[in-house]
Amino acid sequence: MPLALVHARYQLLETLRIPVAVFGSAFFPAAAMLFFVVPFAADDAVGATYATGAMVTFAVMSANIFQYGVGVAEDRDQPWNPYTRTLPAGTAPRLAGRILAGLVLTYLSMLPVVVIAAVATAARITPVQLLLGAATVAAISVPFTLMGLAVGYSLPSKAAIVVAQIIFFPLAFGGGLLSGPDDAPGFIQAIAPYLPTRGAVELMWAATTDWRADRVSVVMLGVWIVVLAAVAGWAYRRDEGRRFT
Repeated sequence: MPLALVHARYQLLETLRIPVAVFGSAFFPAAAMLFFVVPFAADDAVGATYATGAMVTFAVMSANIFQYGVGVAEDRDQPWNPYTRTLPAGTAPRLAGRILAGLVLTYLSMLPVVVIAAVATAARITPVQLLLGAATVAAISVPFTLMGLAVGYSLPSKAAIVVAQIIFFPLAFGGGLLSGPDDAPGFIQAIAPYLPTRGAVELMWAATTDWRADRVSVVMLGVWIVVLAAVAGWAYRRDEGRRFT
């Protein structure tokens, strides 16, 4: 664990030296909150609370897909990365450190959304719901972390940036993050339960409101986690093999 914390500290310092990297992860969810939630649902306590949960999920997805998808791909291009793989500590502390650092940055990226909701809308949750929501953030980070790792270990950095952008917005729209729980267009309602974004936001709504999570969405989220873990593991092993052959 101490080695993982050392790697996490290194990852955080490296990222925080370039503040725009943190700003980028927080910008889109905060902008969506300001332009799509505050003007239309600010005075509706229930609607604003659901919208805030969706925007928090949006922030989690944004932070993890781009942070890991682009960040890992860029690290692979650096001479330092192959060297760290030769150290006796092994792979686990390095990966654990990256994930710990990523979780910290994920919480930072969602803070603007929470502040906007508290200041500019009627959204309200209890202290218990707040704690449950914070714990849910860590849980729903898992599929998007795995997705980012799969992209980052599979592709060179220039391609990873494009692929991360391509998959990000369709997942957000398709999962119904930009509409209320029952207000999405028909075709979105048809495909949403099968996307990881819907399962993630269902869990967030269940944690912070009286919403009952859809069973199909939650089961499919578990399926996505298993599939993405397999793809990320395969991509990592392939990259490891290429570097040491």
